[in-house]
Amino acid sequence: MGLVAVALVLAPDSVHAGTGGTAFDDVWTTLKDWTQGTLGRIVAGAMILVGVVGGIARQSLMAFAMGIGGGMGLYNSPTVVESIMSATLEHADKIAPAAIHLTNGLGG
Repeated sequence: MGLVAVALVLAPDSVHAGTGGTAFDDVWTTLKDWTQGTLGRIVAGAMILVGVVGGIARQSLMAFAMGIGGGMGLYNSPTVVESIMSATLEHADKIAPAAIHLTNGLGG
């Protein structure tokens, strides 16, 4: 049993992780085109329309605001996801001493 465990540890399969994979780029492009294209505008408009009808039925502006918020969120979600996933620290080397000074509270 121990020999099998040692063999598994010494001969691991290759594992790759990183940002180089392009297998789902076509899927992402399609979803982005749908949400920010004509289909996304139709769905966002339908959400706003349902919000207007719900607001009239309940005599409240909250359903109308939820429809507008949902439509705006649907349209802007690809931009937000791309901003989060592609975030980098370009100037981290310049701000690192200031960040270290702020975090430990000791002057240097």
